[in-house]
Amino acid sequence: LKYLLHLPDFRESLCAMGNLCGGNSHYDGLMERLPKMTGKVVAVTGCTSGTGKIFAQACARKGAKLVLLNRDSVRADETYGYIREIARNNDAPAPVKIACDLTKFQSVRNAAAKLNTELRDSGLDVLCNNAGIMGFGDVATEDGCDIQMQTNHLSHFLLTGLCMPLLERAAALRGEARVVNHSSAARVKDGMENKLDAKYLDTNGGNLGGSSTTMFKGANFQRYQQSKLANVVFTYALHERLQRRGSNVKSLVAHPGVANTQLSSGTVAAGGAEDLAKAPKWISGMVIGFIGQSEEDATVGILRQACDPDAKSGEFYGPLGQGGGTGKFDSTEYNGPVGILKPEPFADSEAQQVLWSMSEKVTQFRFPV
Repeated sequence: LKYLLHLPDFRESLCAMGNLCGGNSHYDGLMERLPKMTGKVVAVTGCTSGTGKIFAQACARKGAKLVLLNRDSVRADETYGYIREIARNNDAPAPVKIACDLTKFQSVRNAAAKLNTELRDSGLDVLCNNAGIMGFGDVATEDGCDIQMQTNHLSHFLLTGLCMPLLERAAALRGEARVVNHSSAARVKDGMENKLDAKYLDTNGGNLGGSSTTMFKGANFQRYQQSKLANVVFTYALHERLQRRGSNVKSLVAHPGVANTQLSSGTVAAGGAEDLAKAPKWISGMVIGFIGQSEEDATVGILRQACDPDAKSGEFYGPLGQGGGTGKFDSTEYNGPVGILKPEPFADSEAQQVLWSMSEKVTQFRFPV
């Protein structure tokens, strides 16, 4: 209880039991409104659980062909079977499964090569860069990068660049295509350096502040904040470049608020939240239920950006809280109706220049825009 009472807004949230009992009202309403996706191809990373899995099943129910990009695992096989059954029941094409380990640039390149072969005729209508990890220790990947920055941003930057011919192909055939990135309410955090710093994007993995063990505090979450800010910065930078060349590919970003997904479980397993690990699972689940929302409602942002005809390039969707654009952490973004947030001030032109140059350098890839 001592831990719980120190969570932001926990005591106030105890009075807001509507979040715990509100079901999937935002998601259910959205699914009724969204048009069919028949004839469209949607690829999504990190879809064995949580928002990625719900996003995949929703697009399959709308008739899209799904491409599932996950690390090889039993869960990936089970997810493929699950989405294949949904597709069959909704007269959608059978999904495609492609191995993609975002902690390894070579795996991303291999996956992109397979995508370009598989989809060379149809193109790719939506690339949803959903996968992410949170609160991992100060660990370097085999490419020398911070494991959080590479998983959450750098590999998605590389994947997106390698898929640009497919996105442009779909835009030429059907009028538009979309890149949808997934950020976080933790893109800005109190008590942290929120300005994007090039050192977190560079090959400095294992030398970025050491490892911390408290949920949402310390070096682990400073690196997480930088990676989630990078998602927004990348979206804005890509939008500007696509607009300048007159492309019909849209660049969008959303944050999910807070939901009881596997993301926090991964943090605990990686040792980044020993305080949370000490609390019984039912207590942590109850806390997230009070302050957050369902996994389905947490998927609304990326789902709208993938499927809503009215979504415009450069937009940032998520539970509105104070409306975005404050440059401060906002715990009221944890849940609620999804809308368009004001531009993120820490994702300014300077941050965009830093991110683009460092991302091209580290991935050794010249982005084709």
